[in-house]
Amino acid sequence: MYFTDRGIEELAERRGDESVTIDWLAERLRDFVDLNPEFETPVERLATWLARLDDEGDDE
Repeated sequence: MYFTDRGIEELAERRGDESVTIDWLAERLRDFVDLNPEFETPVERLATWLARLDDEGDDE
């Protein structure tokens, strides 16, 4: 496990039984970027990657 996976693991352990909507997630990402503007680019990349997961011909 990478050091950065620890936050992901904590999220899964603490909130793994919850269901959320994409709208809820998008709002939390906006809140995070508002509080941490230095992370705008990585959050944008993550959001774009998640949005395009089902695109045809996507080999990633």
